[in-house]
Amino acid sequence: MASIVRNTFKAIKEKGLGNFLREFREEGYLRCLPDGNLLQTKIHNLGAKVVGVDQYGNKYYENMNVQYGRHRWVEYASKNRYNASQVPPEWHGWLHYITDHTGDEILMLKPSRYAIDHKENFTGEGDEKIYHSKGHTLNPGQRDWTRYQSWQPGKS
Repeated sequence: MASIVRNTFKAIKEKGLGNFLREFREEGYLRCLPDGNLLQTKIHNLGAKVVGVDQYGNKYYENMNVQYGRHRWVEYASKNRYNASQVPPEWHGWLHYITDHTGDEILMLKPSRYAIDHKENFTGEGDEKIYHSKGHTLNPGQRDWTRYQSWQPGKS
């Protein structure tokens, strides 16, 4: 809690009160009050700097004043439905400390002839292929499990 207050005062000191309040309103801090996860992310973003934005609108942050291993994170573009497959591979390496090069730097080095656009995992949605194991209720080739009977103690 102390770090949140410290980062807030540091941001006000650096940007000025007017600019801080304008950014507070533009970034949507007031709209995120009902959503606890989004509010926590927004509060966490107070002392951080935006490192980059990918082609899907995800914002990547870094704050060197917090614990190592927790100083890089992503704020997803879609606030209501998000998962880890929405992070392109260029930024995945930066987020997981595989490389210190940001996704934008890696994209500049990536040959265009080998480039395949990233596609998030749509498993469970729409017309994409959905894999279900043999015993899953939604598998079209599901086995008939009714031939098995449960064990009843005391019966021979």
